[in-house]
Amino acid sequence: MNNRSEGRKEPAGRGGRSSGGGPGGRGKFAGKFRRRMEKKDDVLSPRMRKKTCRFCEEKVDAIDYKDLRKIERLVSERGKMLSRRVTGVCARHQRKVEDAVKKARIIALLPYLKS
Repeated sequence: MNNRSEGRKEPAGRGGRSSGGGPGGRGKFAGKFRRRMEKKDDVLSPRMRKKTCRFCEEKVDAIDYKDLRKIERLVSERGKMLSRRVTGVCARHQRKVEDAVKKARIIALLPYLKS
């Protein structure tokens, strides 16, 4: 008698392996990506408020590197620049914010790192 029992048949396509990853299998991440796509449609639900750029609302063209009150809100407590995703600033103004922060750091209005 073999290691396999005589009366039991293996399902077609599995080859005796568990349903983990590999060719032909569902993979170990099979259900996660499907759930993520379902959530993606729900991103702009009434509960989630879309952030608007505060500089676009105020119709600001140039961001002054000497205006530390505005710049410090866009920098973390460790001294890192915050991302657009966190601050809600549009791409055009984020580039201007980055330039202003860099200029303020160069002339020592803002520290490179806060300890």
